Amino acid sequence: MSTAVLRRLIDLIPTLIGVTLVTFILMRTTGDPASLMAGPEATEEDVERIRQDMGLDRALPVQFGMYLWDLVRGDLGESITTNRPVVVEIGSRLGASFELAFFSMVFAIATGLLVGVLSAIYPRTLLDSSIRFFVFVFLAMPSFWLGLELIMLLSRQLPLFPPAGRGQPWTPSMFGHVTLPAVTLGVSIGAFLCRILRSSMLQVMSQDYVRTARAKGLNETKVIMKHTLKNAMIPFVTVAGLATGALLGGSVIVEQVFNWPGIGKLLIDSIHERNFPVTMGCVLVFAVVFVLVNLAVDLIYVLLDPRIRLETTAQ
Repeated sequence: MSTAVLRRLIDLIPTLIGVTLVTFILMRTTGDPASLMAGPEATEEDVERIRQDMGLDRALPVQFGMYLWDLVRGDLGESITTNRPVVVEIGSRLGASFELAFFSMVFAIATGLLVGVLSAIYPRTLLDSSIRFFVFVFLAMPSFWLGLELIMLLSRQLPLFPPAGRGQPWTPSMFGHVTLPAVTLGVSIGAFLCRILRSSMLQVMSQDYVRTARAKGLNETKVIMKHTLKNAMIPFVTVAGLATGALLGGSVIVEQVFNWPGIGKLLIDSIHERNFPVTMGCVLVFAVVFVLVNLAVDLIYVLLDPRIRLETTAQ
């Protein structure tokens, strides 16, 4: 198992290099960082001096090689607007983004499991039809629109939750601030997880070993929990894992709507300011989180299905 995990970690390196290369090229083709750092009142000599100091006068392959070398040393550069290290800028926002992602996934997984199981054990009923209708509605609903509607309803008309901001971390005020953005971000994911789990459970419930368990007089709750739900969880875990990795990227819009001080908002602000080092650092963090979550999902597969464990060990 340790060898397989190490091999997967090594396989992640080309992916991260590819993401870094694409982002680097896009950033370099949108403007001159030296001009932005020098300011509007700088002379050509000032801009040229900054360009030489930063190595921007060299060929793009050389610049990219220098950037990769700095990454290996843990140096993401400095913010153009604040002159603070990019690592510090991103580090100050990581807690807020992970906090939002955590509560969003808790909400999505809880609702996906509960509603998906109910829809599967009562198929082709009024309850199942109602659940499927609302699943399609939430899947088609834009997150920014839902966020604005929740603010209008639960912050303005019914002042139950704060409309924006984060609040003090891990205090009662935090839960009030995180509720609306977490629900906004988790609704569509929960709806998709519900749809996946319903389909997977219906497929598993048609298998011979489930019919045999029922024929032996096994309690229906045990049939659902022990024989059906566990075997139907692999597609659910797959989608949940991919959604978790994509949450940081998908939270960009939600963080803007709720003025949530996370990496998503930092990315949007840095793009508006054409703050190249911070933008590239944020994208790199998104890529690292996504590939690490995919690795974690593969490890969860091994725990859920012994056949995958044997295949992984054999490799």
